[in-house]
This record gives sequence, structure tokens and C-alpha cells, in this order.
Amino acid sequence: MPLEALPRLTRWLCLPEAAFLPDASRHGVARWVRGWEEIKRLRDAELVIVSYGNSGRTWLRVMLTHAYEIAFDLGEGSMAAHRRLRDIDSRVPRILFTHDNYIADYSRAGASKRDYAAHRVVFLVRDPMDVIVSQYFQWKHRMRPEKKWLNRYPPHGQDISLFDFATREESGLPRIVAFMNAWAAAAPRLQNLLLVRYEDLRKEPEHEFARVLEFAGSPEALRAVGRAVELSSMERLRQRERKGDLRPSRDHEIDVRVPNALKARRGKVGGYRDDFSTAEAAQLERFVEERLDPVFGYGKRS
Repeated sequence: MPLEALPRLTRWLCLPEAAFLPDASRHGVARWVRGWEEIKRLRDAELVIVSYGNSGRTWLRVMLTHAYEIAFDLGEGSMAAHRRLRDIDSRVPRILFTHDNYIADYSRAGASKRDYAAHRVVFLVRDPMDVIVSQYFQWKHRMRPEKKWLNRYPPHGQDISLFDFATREESGLPRIVAFMNAWAAAAPRLQNLLLVRYEDLRKEPEHEFARVLEFAGSPEALRAVGRAVELSSMERLRQRERKGDLRPSRDHEIDVRVPNALKARRGKVGGYRDDFSTAEAAQLERFVEERLDPVFGYGKRS
């Protein structure tokens, strides 16, 4: 089979027509193909943005896009995909945005993260408590059935509470904590790794975004920091999403009148307290405090 056919293969493996194959076989091959596709992009990348899903990646991507548009006079507010900006101007770095979800299925690198060793990596993190709430609403409103199967989320159409979703080993807080801990353990072996916390980015957006641009080797874009942050406000993101600008084609069509269905939902630091009961929040906070590497600073809470 030619390599060009592999993307079609992974899509077919997610369909009911392939159900005659053992689920574990279909699942393993589909993830291997996704890893093959992604590692090709990794090898070509000059900057890698790694994050767990729903950790603020869209916001950072939009800020980067605006900064390069402004710095290189590519049309402020055009919001062309960053890949297209690179095609227009070679000064825009080749950036891979990844959730580090499939590459090891192809490379068999395990938790070593050796696939990233030669790259400049921004590791964007967010409080797992806020991440899991955003994950739940993405699963509920935007995630396609095949992605739920591919990443072992609760099956499409299943009725499950937020708390039960959060405590699932396969897709809940245990998975988020394990992901972050694996990167913390691998960090000493990665020479070019910048840790960026979503909470710091919200508190001091210009300062933190400037750190990202400096690390990316884009000093020309520093003059655009303030304007890029302004153009990427949460309200502007919500307006763009309601117009369909931010929604990936692989996402479900959503009812934009439902606030919790939006990708740019709230962006609130500590917003999870509005969604869990006091007892539920306390139990989940203890789990994070006891299991998550303290390097991230998500320990004791006031």
C-alpha cells in the first residue's frame, strides 16, 4: 500500500464497515497512521507547541498568527493559517501544534520524548481542573465519534456526568496528570524546552507572549506583541467562532448559541469551581495535589 493511502486507511478504520476487524487491531493501526502523519510534520518543524487538549492552544495560535501578520506586513487580521503565512513569507517559522497524542504510537519512543529532542519546544500547560471541564464540553458538543473511539473517550451518545468523566482513567484527570508528569520527567533530557502556564499567560499576556516569541527566535515580532494580544482577546475569539472562523473542519457542527459548546468558551482561571460541587472539587483537587509533579505549581489551593 502506498504511503499516500494511509490517511484514508485511518479514516476507514474508524467506520462501522471495519467492525469485522478486532477493535484492538483497528485502534492500534489507526493511531499508528496518525503518528506517521504527525511525525512527518514534526521533522519539518522549526518550533513545536505541545499541550494537552483544551490548555489554551487556540488562543496562543491566534496570537502567534497575528504577531507574524503584523511584524512582516502580511495583512493585520487576515487570520490565514500559520502554515499559509509561512508559504507567503519564509521568515515565519514552521510551527507544529501538537497534543503529543499519536507520535509515540508510530515511533515507539514511549514516554522518553526523544522524538522532540532536536526541536525547540514550547510546553503549554493549564490547571488540570480547568482542562478537564473544557475537555468534557468538547466531548459533549464538538468531538466527532471517530475521535472519541480513537482516544478512548466515552462512546458517542453516552450520558455521563462531568464528575464521572473527570474520574475516568482513560480520559479524565488521571490521563491529564500522567501526560504532564511524563513531560516533567523528560524535561531534563530536552535542551530547548520552554514551560508556559496558561494562568501566567492570562495574568500577564504581553510578558508571557514575548517570552514565547523570543524563544521561537522571532525578535522582529516583538514589536507586535501588544496588538497581537489585543486582537486575540477572548471576546474576539468568541465572535470569530460564532462566525465559524475558529472551528476545525474535523469538529462537529455546533449550536453557537450554546455557550458551553464554543471552543473559546470562557477561558476563566479556576472556572472549574462553577461546574463541580464543593465536595467534588475538593476530591479532585486532592488527586491533582497528590499525583501531579510540583514543578507545574498546581498544588495547594486557597
